[in-house]
Amino acid sequence: MEQIWALIPAGGRGQRFGGAVAKQYLQLRGRSVLAHALQPFLIEPRIRGVQLVLPGADLATGAWRELLGSQSRSFLPPVVGGAQRQDSVRLGLRALLEHGALPQDWVLVHDAARPCLQRGDLHALLDALPRAPQGALLALPVADTLKRAAGEHVVATVERSHLWRALTPQAFPLGALLEALDDAEQQGAPVTDEASAMERRGWHPLLVQGHADNLKITYPEDLPLAEAILAARGS
Repeated sequence: MEQIWALIPAGGRGQRFGGAVAKQYLQLRGRSVLAHALQPFLIEPRIRGVQLVLPGADLATGAWRELLGSQSRSFLPPVVGGAQRQDSVRLGLRALLEHGALPQDWVLVHDAARPCLQRGDLHALLDALPRAPQGALLALPVADTLKRAAGEHVVATVERSHLWRALTPQAFPLGALLEALDDAEQQGAPVTDEASAMERRGWHPLLVQGHADNLKITYPEDLPLAEAILAARGS
């Protein structure tokens, strides 16, 4: 039977966020953003192991151990990430294979800057895997009216009835995902998430509806919003 692994790529520095500290290390209610992102996977019994990918400089100094505290004993040895997110995911997948994962095993890839994942959403994704041979991802139907622009002016309203916002985690067979990312690298094709890499190879992943509070911290104003979400849960 296939095992399930989790991969958290935290190899970037968060250029859009700005600031001297990488966004995954910022503090939320006394813990780092990364610690909050890791927690649902570390306590989920269906997940065999968690692979973390970190910037090389951070891995060399060992500062991540202090930031994660006791959590640092709960996951597989971290590996160094790459220049782009897709590079970090590829390196993390190869590390999982070295740790005993099999190509047919499932891997859940989750953004390190998403600290508010609900355990119920994680369970929904895991429960969907038996009926998702081509993979699955948490997603949310688009609720806002969308506009197509030319410069600063609207040129059209976009039909939204079939549009979804992709969230994470995203789950795929490990070997197939690694092949898809390697192919995208060889072809020079940018991929914005794991699902887009699989779509290039003709896969049609299952959309599993999640919640809007699974936000990704991208800009400074996202941090107090995440703080409020966690405070409301008592996390």
